[in-house]
Amino acid sequence: MTEITYNQITLNDIDDVMEIERLTFSENEALTLESMIERINQIPDTFIVARNSEGRLVGYIVGPVTENRYLSDDCFEHTDPNPFSSGFQKVISLTVNPDYQKLGIATKLLLLLEKEARSKGRLGISLTCHDYLIPYYEKHGFTNEGLSESQLGGETWYNMVMEF
Repeated sequence: MTEITYNQITLNDIDDVMEIERLTFSENEALTLESMIERINQIPDTFIVARNSEGRLVGYIVGPVTENRYLSDDCFEHTDPNPFSSGFQKVISLTVNPDYQKLGIATKLLLLLEKEARSKGRLGISLTCHDYLIPYYEKHGFTNEGLSESQLGGETWYNMVMEF
């Protein structure tokens, strides 16, 4: 089994991040290069990457902190720096290269983001997901709070919240 290490993102990771983003999200859902660079610059503390033993980026989790309980579509359009404390940690992307799925990498990324959120006194973690991912997030401590108002990619999304 490949050893996986985890750390904060740097701008040097942008090409690998975009490769995984395009591999794992539809064209309508994938973040743009410009928005990903903005996230690296604005919220590196909540942009965690996973690397294999060769140093290749194989997954990541990213999201801003906002005062709103639920993730809204504007979080995909613009990112402000995270406040020092309080607010809800959002997850706008949690993804792993298909060759590295089912190895616990996404779970570890979620746990690391949760640790960061708790250390900053956040109120919880909030994300949206497709219906088929609801059981996965419930298994990891999230509660399904119903349909999201998000219209991202013309898809149906569900609000998932882990309250601290």
